[in-house]
Amino acid sequence: MHCPFCSAPDTKVVDSRLVADTNQIRRRRECIKCSERYTTYESVELNLPRVIKTHGERESFNEHKLRGGMQRALEKRPVSAEALEAAVSHIAHRAMVCGEREVPAGRIGQWVMDELRELDQVAYVRFASVYRSFEDVNAFREEIERLEREPSAAEKRDQMPLLDDAQRSGSKDAERGPPA
Repeated sequence: MHCPFCSAPDTKVVDSRLVADTNQIRRRRECIKCSERYTTYESVELNLPRVIKTHGERESFNEHKLRGGMQRALEKRPVSAEALEAAVSHIAHRAMVCGEREVPAGRIGQWVMDELRELDQVAYVRFASVYRSFEDVNAFREEIERLEREPSAAEKRDQMPLLDDAQRSGSKDAERGPPA
């Protein structure tokens, strides 16, 4: 880090602290040559994949665009800003750990719908209506009926399995029949 006052290449870190509610580190530095002090902020540079749009164009993953779309769906809904930020962060994390350099926009759209379904079902239907291009009231009705039929991710997590893993693998062997 070069000193912003005298451009000397050597500085020392006097103090380091985490910045509240972010993934940044605040560092107080002092120039060894001129003794001036200044503050720097460090954050992790994430390598997010590029997004392949429906018509084949490619663009950088954009958290601001993602947040904006989710905010439109959540408009006038009782969802906190913290919950929205956690959902955006979760989607960005999924994009980062998927291990691909490019991700189809459709997959990201599905991740958004998964998150919105957990946050607010009205926002989920709003987003789905635009994302899936609902043509009429019947499309809305079908989506709402599907939403009512399928358990949410939280409900799925809370359900106890009918069979444990050992019984499941044993039942698969029984279905196959005796070895030949």
